[in-house]
Parts: sequence; structure tokens; C-alpha cells
Amino acid sequence: MTPRELRADIPALQKGTYLNYGAHGPSPRYVVDAATSFLQDHEYGSTENDPYEVAFEAYENVRERVASFVNAHPTEIALTESTTDGINRIANAIQWEAGDVVVRTDLEHPAGVLPWQQLERKGVDVRVVETTKGRVDLDEYAEAVADAKVVCFSAVTWTHGTRLPVRELVEIAGDAGAFTLVDAVQTPGQQPMDVTAWGADAVAAAGHKWLLGPWGAGFLYVNRESVDQLVPGTIGYRSVERPSSLEIEFKQGASRFEIGSTTPTAHVGLAEAIEAIEEVGVERIESRIEALTDRLKDGFDDEQLLSPRSYESGLVSLRADDPEAVVEALAERDIVVRSIPMVDAVRISVHAVSTESEIDATLDALNHAL
Repeated sequence: MTPRELRADIPALQKGTYLNYGAHGPSPRYVVDAATSFLQDHEYGSTENDPYEVAFEAYENVRERVASFVNAHPTEIALTESTTDGINRIANAIQWEAGDVVVRTDLEHPAGVLPWQQLERKGVDVRVVETTKGRVDLDEYAEAVADAKVVCFSAVTWTHGTRLPVRELVEIAGDAGAFTLVDAVQTPGQQPMDVTAWGADAVAAAGHKWLLGPWGAGFLYVNRESVDQLVPGTIGYRSVERPSSLEIEFKQGASRFEIGSTTPTAHVGLAEAIEAIEEVGVERIESRIEALTDRLKDGFDDEQLLSPRSYESGLVSLRADDPEAVVEALAERDIVVRSIPMVDAVRISVHAVSTESEIDATLDALNHAL
């Protein structure tokens, strides 16, 4: 399958110009069809097949599909609703004491800010590493994490589109004895994702952005060597080995973070989306995104670009005095982008399914609006 063929199967892209994949990636028709078909079979066939058996088989099939895609073992994958959900499940599974330190960067999405802010009520100290142009100074980072219990950072910054050195940051934090949690939601679907190579204790992500999957299909990787130190803050029959036992024995793998009777519908759609992305090829997708973002960036000088000049991701942020006004001006031309108020920027998210003509039209509209 080519990027053009993938685009042709996405109804939302048949009119207007959509460049907001960093927030939401519209799904191909067959992704929605797969999810809808499963839901119908599960609900309409309840008198013919045990709905629990059907659901649990779907859970395991999706778990294996996700694990293969991110280079993990299936027992290291939990199915969640979103990246925020995954981060919260980890945050609430750690045994906190007053004075414990959490380290994050100043560019985290609210998903990587609010769970730690909530823990401040329990006396946890949240330490923020200041960044420069979307970069982390490794010496300052090492100093900040020296006494940390948990370190949380993004693989790709949602503000600048910079790609952080995940493996190096994990190693520095790990050497200090900290638990490492990576927000990777901007990675799968636009760049290769190898959680084993990263070496983090946990990685939270979702499929509704670059993977073009449905909302509600998140996933959480938890390293097999790290999972036993985590005690989930919520519990259900899917979390434990023997639901009817009077003694609680959590499952050995990441599925201890799954709770009860959640519908597999969105995750079935996610598995179908992964199939489509892999058929196109992640390396091919990344190469095309690089070419298209280079084309867009060539229309702006370094002072206008908040993102790096050279390619790092499909997220391109431009400085703007009034980001919302720029977004509205482009919307009048049927071009969908978004604002990033925390850095006074307009962000354009370019996917492999985007076209050269869309980039040129957006470039023209931005030059008028800015």
C-alpha cells in the first residue's frame, strides 16, 4: 500500500486540508468497519457465543499485535483508554512517601503534568527541568534526577516536535535509581518505536494520532523486570490471577493494570490501523513526512520556526503573536491546524498521507495570516 492509497481510504480527507495529526488522525474506512463489525458480532451474537470469551480473545489478539509493533513481549502490554490513562495507572501504582521526587520537563503535555500535580497533595515534590528550544541539557537533567523516584518525559515534544534522546535520558535516570516513564503518544505511526531498545520501565501511548486508529485505544508498556514493584491503585477481575480468591494476587505482567468489562471495540480498530501502517511501512512514512516538512519549513526563516530546521518529526511549530487568530484564518480556507498557547505557536502536523499541494496551500495561507 502507498501513502496515496492509504489517504484514499480516509473519508475525512476527501475535502479540505487536514494537518492536525498530532492531535487526532482520522481513521481509514476499514478501521472503523473492523471496530463496528466486532461490536455488532459481540452484541448481536451474545446468544450464540459467550461474550466474555469473545472479548477476552480480542484482548489477547490486540495485545499481541501491539507488542509486535513496539517490539515488546505481549505480557508487557496493557490495554488502556489513552496516554493520560496509562500515565495515571503508573502514577497511582507507585508507593509514594512525603518528600519523594518526580522529575518532568517544562514541555510536557497536560497528560504528563496533571497526575504529578495531583500527587503534590500527598507531599510529593515535582521538579521541572527547563528546556531550551525543545532540548534537554543533559548535565542539568542529570542533576535534577539524582534523587528522583520517578522521571517522566516525552519521546517527541508536542510543542516543538523535537525528538528527545530517550535511551540516554532513561540511562541517566536509571543510574540514579529512578523509575522511568515515557510519554510516547507522538511516536507510533510516524516513526519506528522500539520500547525494548529505549530501556524505560514504562511507556504510555495511544493509537488515535499518527496510527490513524480510533479514540479510546491506548496502550501501556511495562518492562517485565519493573512490573512487580507496581501495585495498581484500581483493581478488577482482569487485574488478578484468581478473581474469586480471598487473597489478592495481581497478574505477573502489565495486564494487572486492566480492570473489568471494557469493550475491545476501539482496540480492534487499533489492530487494523497498525496493519495498515505496517503495510505502507513506517520507514517509508517517516521518509515522506521528512520530505513534506522540509517543503513546509523552506517557506519560513529561522526566526519564524519554533521547531528545528532539520527534520525530527511531523510536528512543525511556528511562532505567532495570536495563534488562535491564525488557526481561525486557516480554517476559513478549510485548512485544519492547531494552536499551542503555552509557547505562542501554531502547529502544523504533517503525515505521509498529506500532499504537496496541501503543503503549498498551507504555506500560502500561513504567510498571509502571520
